[in-house]
Amino acid sequence: MRDTDAVFRALSDPARRRLLDRLNERNGLTLTELCADMGMTRQSVSKHLDVLDEADLVTTLRRGREKLHYLNAAPINEIADRFIHHYDRARVEALADLRTALEATPMDQKSNETSFVYTTYIHATPERVWQGLTDPTFTERYWRHPKSGGVSYRTDWQKGSAYDIAYDEVGLVITDSEQVVLESDPPRRLAYTWHTFSPEWAAAHQFDEATVAAWRAEPRSKVAFDIEEAGEGVVKLTVVHDGFAPGSAVLEGVRGGWPAVIASLKTLLETGSALPSA
Repeated sequence: MRDTDAVFRALSDPARRRLLDRLNERNGLTLTELCADMGMTRQSVSKHLDVLDEADLVTTLRRGREKLHYLNAAPINEIADRFIHHYDRARVEALADLRTALEATPMDQKSNETSFVYTTYIHATPERVWQGLTDPTFTERYWRHPKSGGVSYRTDWQKGSAYDIAYDEVGLVITDSEQVVLESDPPRRLAYTWHTFSPEWAAAHQFDEATVAAWRAEPRSKVAFDIEEAGEGVVKLTVVHDGFAPGSAVLEGVRGGWPAVIASLKTLLETGSALPSA
């Protein structure tokens, strides 16, 4: 379970807030890049990053020999959504300002980003989280769009298998040979290429065809889920959606969608009821 006090302790130091600001401006930085213009030693920056990592405000990923650091807004979202009514007005306003800063960075600051990373903790077993990610009876409940309804994936979830994505409530099935399961290691890791933005998909979601045509012109992205035990009855779920070109419009779209989808999955697994679709 996430330690809320650790999040507030991590945010209390101006140097750590500055590191988060740096990652909010440009995600996926190395330690060397984060040290630039900080006015402190590499060891001091590392210690601050350790505190942010303990609070789950920073997530790290390996890319070859490099260790990249990503801002993780999930703790701020969870505090704001679940516990905000426990705090006085001044703290609420400060928290809301911080949440806005983390989620609403101007496009020009994000233009060089090529990936989305999000980490959350769920009271469940790894097997249950895997089921939540793959079983249509689960995905149709929490992965919902107000216009097209629930989503289900039709596949055997074997590496190399193709998948169809279905919106049964509107009679839409998206089939494409490039929709492929890339990795399947239940219940630890799952990865697949992102779905196709077909004209039928655009119509069902009420997107104009010109916008979706521009999305189709981008490289096909991929999403990966890492499922780790993080204590008795608690799972750490990390979502990495990458493969985008700098300035990707699709990345901006998934950046807004994934937190809501994962929050609804978490709520469904912990309470038995998904969040209402917005």
